[in-house]
Amino acid sequence: MKKMLIAFILSVVLVTLFQIKLASASEPTQDSEELRLQDMLMIMLTPNIREVLENYYGPNTPGITPWKIKIIQTKRVQHFRGFILVITFEIEPTTGHNVSIGKDRITYRISFGPKVELIEHTHIETYDLPYELQETSSFDLNKLPRLFKYVLSKPF
Repeated sequence: MKKMLIAFILSVVLVTLFQIKLASASEPTQDSEELRLQDMLMIMLTPNIREVLENYYGPNTPGITPWKIKIIQTKRVQHFRGFILVITFEIEPTTGHNVSIGKDRITYRISFGPKVELIEHTHIETYDLPYELQETSSFDLNKLPRLFKYVLSKPF
């Protein structure tokens, strides 16, 4: 019985440590050449990304936060050192408070010139906004703090 208990506890500890290591390995913790190049590319693509998001989200276009962009795939369309490339990434557009409002996947073809052509845009998910950031359609006195309710209830 003791051996089974020890084996169980050991397996739980090992699984937990393995998961923690995987979670920490997915996000970069220090600067690198690859990370700088990725950031430069996302900065250069920002006007194109904004245009796609404006077409989908309308006049209340969310913000673009470069650290919430994850490159999914890059590939060359032609042979080795061909200058037509395809990039696919996921972006989490944000409100003015850096709160993610959803997830989108965007694919571009980038060629010499530079020429950036949208291949595909897919809206993957819409996130629920925190209550404080949701727009209310009508003014409600019950949502004001008690002091403000008292002041507003007095005649002028």
